[in-house]
Amino acid sequence: MADDFKGKYIEEKEQWEKTKLAKSFARVPERDATFRTLSEIEIKPLYGPGDIDEPDKLHDKLGFPGSYPFTRGPQASMYRGKPWTMRQFAGFGSAEDTNARFKYLLEQGQTGLSTAFDLPTLMGYDSDHEFSKGEVGREGVAIDTLEDMERLFDGIPLDKVTTSMTINAPAPILIAMLAAVAEKQSVPLAKVGGTSQNDMFKEFIAQKEWVVPPAPSTKLVVDTMEWCAENMPRWNTISISGYHIREAGATAVQELAFTLADGIGYVEAAIERGLDVDSFAPRLSFFFDVHNDFFEEIAKFRAARRIWADVMKNRFKAKNPRSWLLRTHAQTAGVSLTAQQPYNNIVRVAIQAVAGVLGGTQSLHTNSMDETYALPTEQAVTIALRTQQVILEETGIASTIDPLAGSYFVERLTDQVEEGAREYIKRIDDLGGVLKAIENAYPQREIAEAAFLFQQQIERNERKIVGINAYARDEACPIETLKIDPTIEINQKKRLSDRKEGRDAAAVKSALSAIEEAAKSEQNTMPAILEAVKAYATVGEICDVFRSVWGEYQEPAIF
Repeated sequence: MADDFKGKYIEEKEQWEKTKLAKSFARVPERDATFRTLSEIEIKPLYGPGDIDEPDKLHDKLGFPGSYPFTRGPQASMYRGKPWTMRQFAGFGSAEDTNARFKYLLEQGQTGLSTAFDLPTLMGYDSDHEFSKGEVGREGVAIDTLEDMERLFDGIPLDKVTTSMTINAPAPILIAMLAAVAEKQSVPLAKVGGTSQNDMFKEFIAQKEWVVPPAPSTKLVVDTMEWCAENMPRWNTISISGYHIREAGATAVQELAFTLADGIGYVEAAIERGLDVDSFAPRLSFFFDVHNDFFEEIAKFRAARRIWADVMKNRFKAKNPRSWLLRTHAQTAGVSLTAQQPYNNIVRVAIQAVAGVLGGTQSLHTNSMDETYALPTEQAVTIALRTQQVILEETGIASTIDPLAGSYFVERLTDQVEEGAREYIKRIDDLGGVLKAIENAYPQREIAEAAFLFQQQIERNERKIVGINAYARDEACPIETLKIDPTIEINQKKRLSDRKEGRDAAAVKSALSAIEEAAKSEQNTMPAILEAVKAYATVGEICDVFRSVWGEYQEPAIF
C-alpha cells in the first residue's frame, strides 16, 4: 500500500511540475537566490511522500518523545511539562558584578545560571600574570581563588539553582571550587546540579584555548568524569560543544559530526580508563549553535539525538536508556550577529530561538543584540530573555510535543543531515579516532574550507546578509554598550595579593605537590585539586603544575 501511494504521488507530482509549476515559473521566474542550506544541501521546490524513504517505516525512525531513538525529543512530555531552562550567559568584571547580574536575571524569570569567565581564567593564568594585563574581567568574570568563587555565588543556593560554567582547560579546578563553595553552604554535593563545558577536543579543533597537549587534557577530562560520577551525580561533567566549532565557520553538518565524534572520543577514553559506560554516560551533555538556516537547524537537533542514541546503544552497548539520550543546551549564533544595523540582531535571535525550541533543546541562551560591540547591557540581556519568554508564553509553539514531526521537508532534511554527519564520523573513525584526526588537522581544515566558501558566497552576493550585502546603509546606528571599569583589574590584583599573604603557604605548597604527584601517575587528580582550592591555591598555580608536568601545547602549522 505504501509503495502504491508513493508511486501515485510521484506520478502526480511530475505532472504538476510539467504543468502548473512550469507555467508559474514562466510567468514569475525563481528568485535570484541560493536554494541550498548552509551545509550546501539542495532544497527542492516541494516535498511530499516521494521524498521519504520507506514512508511506512517512518515511525520506526521517529519513535515517541522520550523513547528510542529520541528523534522527537529527549523527554516524553517535553515543554507540556517542564519548559526549557532559560539560561542566559553572564559574566563580567568582578565576582560581585557578576553575582549582581545573576540575581537580576533570576528576578526577571531566568531559570538557570550560565557563567562566562574572563580570558586569563580561561587560559589558566591569574589576574596578576603578565599575560593578563588589560584582560581582567573584560569578557567574563575573573576567578583566581576560591574566595572569588565564594563571592560569585554569594546568596545563591547551589541546591536550588543549576549553574553552567563555560570553562575548559581549567575546568577541573572550577568544578572543585564549586564543590568547595557547596560545602561552605552546607549543600551536599549530591544535590549540586549543573554543567561544566570541559570539552578540550573542541578547543584543539576550533576555540584554541588550551593549557597542555591533547592527551593529558583528555586525562583531566576523564578525571572529572570519574570523580563527579562518584561525588556529584547530578553534575553534567562535559558539555560537548559544537557551538564553538560552528562559530569557527563549520556548517551545520560539520558541527553535528565533529561534536558527536568528540563525544565518541570521550566515551572511548573513559572506557579505556576502566569506567562502566552507564556510570558516566547519563551525565554527558551537548551544546549546539542555532544559526539562521531555520529548518536545517531543526533537522540538526533531531538527527543528533538519533545518531547518538544509535551510537550509545549499539556501538558502546550501553544498557541504561538514559545513556542513549542526548541532552543539549543551545545558544543562538553569535557569528550571525552584525555590527551594522544591530537592532536586526533581535530578529535573528528570535528566529534562531524558535528553531532551537522546535528542535527540542533542554536549555537555551539567546544572544543580546549588542554582543558584536561588547558584553551585553542590562537592557539588551533583558530583551534577549524576554524573547524566550514570549516564545514560551505567547506563541503556542510549546503547546504540543514535536509539532513538526511528519513534515515531509523536515523529515527528509533530517535524513540528509544525518547521512552527511555519519559520513564525517566514519572518516574520523578511519583516521583512528578524534585525537588522531585533530593531530592530522582534519576537522580544522574542513572548517576552514567551509568558512572560506561561505565568505566567498557573501562577497559574490550568492547569500544575502541583511545590512551587509542587502539593504545596507551608510549611517551609523549607535547603541549603548557596557563599559568595564578599568579599576576592576587593579582591585582584583589587590584582592589576589591579600589572599596570597593571608593563606597558609605550607598547606598550599603541600597541596600543589600532591597535584604534581597525581599528574605524574595514574591517580585521579580531582581529590588533590579539591584540597588545593580549599587551601586557596590559585587557578594559575594549579595550571602551572600541569604545565610543568606535561608541557605547554603549541599548535602545529596547518597548510
